[in-house]
Amino acid sequence: MSRKLNLALIGAGRIGKLHAETIAFRIPEATMAAITDIRTDLAEAVARRCAIPRVAASVDEIFRDPGIDAVLICSPTNTHAQLVIEAAQAGKHAFCEKPIDHSIEKVDRALREVEKAGVKLQVGYNRRFDPNFARVRKAIASAEIGTPHLLHIISRDPAPPPISYIKDSGGMFLDMTTHDFDMARFLIGDEVTHVYTAAGIRVDPQIGAAGDVDTAVVVLHFANGAIGTIDNCRMAPYGYDQRVEVLGSKGSITTENCYPNYAVISTADSVRRDLPLNFFLDRYTQSFESELRAFVEAVIKDTPTPVTGADGRAPVVMGLAARKSYDEHRPVRLEEISAAKGADTTRSS
Repeated sequence: MSRKLNLALIGAGRIGKLHAETIAFRIPEATMAAITDIRTDLAEAVARRCAIPRVAASVDEIFRDPGIDAVLICSPTNTHAQLVIEAAQAGKHAFCEKPIDHSIEKVDRALREVEKAGVKLQVGYNRRFDPNFARVRKAIASAEIGTPHLLHIISRDPAPPPISYIKDSGGMFLDMTTHDFDMARFLIGDEVTHVYTAAGIRVDPQIGAAGDVDTAVVVLHFANGAIGTIDNCRMAPYGYDQRVEVLGSKGSITTENCYPNYAVISTADSVRRDLPLNFFLDRYTQSFESELRAFVEAVIKDTPTPVTGADGRAPVVMGLAARKSYDEHRPVRLEEISAAKGADTTRSS
């Protein structure tokens, strides 16, 4: 493909606006040809900001347009799987924000359509593209720290989302921890066989009343024998806490939080620094850009996407297993979830 990649954006909310700006101002190999959202005012605002020439009246208009090569699906989660299916049936490549769906059956249906159509699908697990975490993966893949024994992921938000969001989020394990499940597989380079969850409501009783938890530790057992822990909380008053440590047979590697600056103030009373970056849009700015660059390159060069449909499926299975473990107070093997759902192992490019 010698010309620019023509993209269309479905969903003009917070993440859709970010992706539109990234394409418009930072990725010259692609152009945003159209945008659509059920809220026309949001779509029009993003179109003005990013010089998008057309606000489409519907997704059908986008899928019928032969001039559009690929779509960025940034609409609410409950629409993702169906839009992936419609994109595949229209012959459009798709970048889909995580998760594809909360239902394994729906995820598998979407992946089958992608496979059948021969289009590309990339799922928006952007943290794989963070330079810090990429360096951890390199240290493991190259055996720089030897065979990995222990993985510890810390992921804590500065404040919980609104209760209205909690009720529709699918729960913390499918909404928040999903990034950490993906990160665990990515870093260790192997599959998780079973999980055990300890969780509770420590931040806001309303979260518990909505049927969710806000604080959890999930223990992961990998097929290669490594053991992982994911430490989540919906509130860390000091900011967005994102850290990783891996202990291997030859050493360890650790990543710390990112800060707006790295100045340290030392006085007779204390040694201190400013608080970490406060939320994901600040912390992961570079990774959002890098994941879109990777998608555009995969389509233009006809190479596999770096975060496949199978990669998007795995964290959903892990999230369902983590919740089942919490509910039943026992370790849960991931095969229990797949077997219960009658799932297949379709892989997509």
